[in-house]
Amino acid sequence: MTNKFFHFSFFLFVFLAIPISGFCQEEKSINDWMKKAKKGDADAQFNLGICYHFGDGVPQSYEKAVEWYQKAANQGYALAQFNLGACYSEGNGVPQDKVKAAEWYQKAAEQGYAAAQYNLGQCYFNGKGVPQNYEKAIEWCQKAADQELSHAQALLGFCYEKGNGVPQNYEKAVEWYQKAAKQGNSYAQFLLGACYHNGTGAPQSYEKAVEWYQKAAEQGHSVAQCDLGSCYEEGKGVPQNYEKAVEWYRKAAEQGNSKAQNNLGLCYDEGTGVPQNKVKAVEWYQKAADQGYARAQFNLGVCYHIGDGVPQNDGKAVEWLKKAAEQGYAEAQALLGVCYDEGTGVSQDKVKAAEWYQKAAEQGDADAQYLLGVCYENGDGVPKNEGKAVEWYQKAANQGDATAQFNLGLCYYDGKGVPQNYEKAAEWYQKAAEQGYAEAQLYLAYCYHDGTGVPQNDEKAAEWCQKAAEQGDADAQYNLGVCYNIGSGVPKNKAKAIEWFKKAAAQGHEEAQKALESM
Repeated sequence: MTNKFFHFSFFLFVFLAIPISGFCQEEKSINDWMKKAKKGDADAQFNLGICYHFGDGVPQSYEKAVEWYQKAANQGYALAQFNLGACYSEGNGVPQDKVKAAEWYQKAAEQGYAAAQYNLGQCYFNGKGVPQNYEKAIEWCQKAADQELSHAQALLGFCYEKGNGVPQNYEKAVEWYQKAAKQGNSYAQFLLGACYHNGTGAPQSYEKAVEWYQKAAEQGHSVAQCDLGSCYEEGKGVPQNYEKAVEWYRKAAEQGNSKAQNNLGLCYDEGTGVPQNKVKAVEWYQKAADQGYARAQFNLGVCYHIGDGVPQNDGKAVEWLKKAAEQGYAEAQALLGVCYDEGTGVSQDKVKAAEWYQKAAEQGDADAQYLLGVCYENGDGVPKNEGKAVEWYQKAANQGDATAQFNLGLCYYDGKGVPQNYEKAAEWYQKAAEQGYAEAQLYLAYCYHDGTGVPQNDEKAAEWCQKAAEQGDADAQYNLGVCYNIGSGVPKNKAKAIEWFKKAAAQGHEEAQKALESM
């Protein structure tokens, strides 16, 4: 399973400015603060705002909280300015206004309040309430990071990793992640794990990656949980343990992590770490697909296509394949092309088929490259062009696609789209034959029998013919019968000849049937 894709977000701090836990419990405190607040005491005004915000000792009211925060903030009280910014950011007690949020964060930040400096940096990083400006984001995050605020340290590391506002520097990224991770920041722990996993800014170490993923995962970081699951599944940094993989995938999946939901679906689909259960597989694919996770949409499309875990439904298959394909998922594009090619779940449309093959082929999908080559060779959905056919066969063949290797061999043999070259034809037949492609094995046998592109060799001809025959190729079965009948490349053996003629004849091979009649 692939596990390199994740979407990472840094979050604004909200309501960190709470100096005393449970300080609003007593009515006497409320009354005292109310008296002081009405006289203009900023500290009391702020404390009253906190009480109203959380309904601690008074009925909960965001509007009243904002009213008291505002009074304290207008007097320059940094914590109130910060909380007022948070209220505008979230739309609590006031209409949501990102610009006003940034203004109040700025006021608190300029007084050195670290959480406000970080939030202001976030505003600049995301372009929320202020124009996006990575340099400004770095400036404010640095101030907060210097005060040991772990979220700021993590974001600063992220900026160095991605080269946002600073020259890209993986070592600096790791340095800042390390500072934040050691303070228990789960985002930094996850990102530090990813650095060790990929060898980015630190020597690659799956063991260290697992160590940091584990710390973040135990704090509930869903992406770390998912990647920790992948480590257990692949045996990277820990002994391979499918049950542990499922355990961590499930934790992340239950938090709504779409990649983990898809991975858990795959585990149920394949019976990896859990008893195989196609229905449960579909349930998890569905959850991930509904969140727009392209691979899950593809997997769900395949389930509908073949009726695995759900009733077979070509229309539903196309619906989900299209969703994944439109996100650029190459395997979905290729299979969607097949649906248009064959008229499965959609009206047959060779042009659309070629279009989808093209999209997938350009992303390097070998199946699509082969199928696009077929389109060009036959003029299906595109103008016939044997040169283009060879070009796409070559791309797929270079990736080890046996069918493309065989077709490329045919092109060289017949001189279609390339100059005729029997040696190259035999070379590509050989590659496909070694992968067990029966037709290529038979054609390679022909080459050895005739000495075309290879030195003539009846023994090798019979050997390759045998391999194809054992896979049920009727032509190969007939030809192997001939070899045994006349003793070509094998000792003459009439009984074996009859045996192979019968196998071919049972498949309707006319020459084999005639051979049997004459014996």
